[in-house]
Amino acid sequence: MGTPTATIIDGKAIAKQVRAEVKARVSGLVERGVRPGLHVVLVGDDPASQVYVKNKDRAATRAGFGVETHRLPATTRQAELEALVDRLNADDAVDGILVQLPLPKGLDADAVVRRLDPAKDVDGLTPANVADLWMGGGGLVPCTPAGCIELLDRSGVEIAGKRAVVMGRSLLVGKPIAALLLARNATVTICHSRTPDPAAICREADVLVAAVGRPELVRGDWVADGAAVIDVGINRVGEGDAARLVGDVAFDEAAERAGWITPVPGGVGPMTIAMLLANTAEAAVRRRGLDG
Repeated sequence: MGTPTATIIDGKAIAKQVRAEVKARVSGLVERGVRPGLHVVLVGDDPASQVYVKNKDRAATRAGFGVETHRLPATTRQAELEALVDRLNADDAVDGILVQLPLPKGLDADAVVRRLDPAKDVDGLTPANVADLWMGGGGLVPCTPAGCIELLDRSGVEIAGKRAVVMGRSLLVGKPIAALLLARNATVTICHSRTPDPAAICREADVLVAAVGRPELVRGDWVADGAAVIDVGINRVGEGDAARLVGDVAFDEAAERAGWITPVPGGVGPMTIAMLLANTAEAAVRRRGLDG
């Protein structure tokens, strides 16, 4: 007999709470003469990136940040892009730098990320911030994984002492969320494309994070009764009017067994921008040696 229908974790509502807290923090900084500055670098005309950047700009402006987007053509050379990053690194009015990925073909994204000042790397992707994440050094944390932890915390899900399974080992989500769960005293297993019988491993999870980019891979019988399921996947299935977004988890099946579950859309997605704003405010405070 399965558990009752899962509690739906409302990412939109929780993201709204986070954004309100950030706005209040920024307001306090502005009163002290500091307006945190977020600069976004957008290269090329990828439609999805255009939408993401527009949403980030709007959210950051509403939260009270100084916001500027640097729009560069797809023909931009590596040296030109790196020169822009260098200028932003050196500009004391810039607290957060976000280079929108993916970059157009021919540009080395890894080299650009490595060039960022770690203190301004609000995506948490520089080697220094990655090292801090695993060493407990308190660097800036990637936004989507940080949002996943926030969803669990604000939904009352206990992490310490629990068995956590992360599906996916990407640098953007899988590895950092594993590090964050480990830091919170969970026992963590990472499943990936070479893992035999991932379903059996998932069934042992108290906390299950799916971040593999495969539509509805995780079926209901992969989920333990009462588990917390965080679905990071956003996959478009179908065509035309029949197109819809689904996660990496078969939501209806999993919701019959899980204790908590995030929907797609409306779960993890809204948290990414909210945590970007939180990181930018934190960067502004740390860079200036302020309290609050």
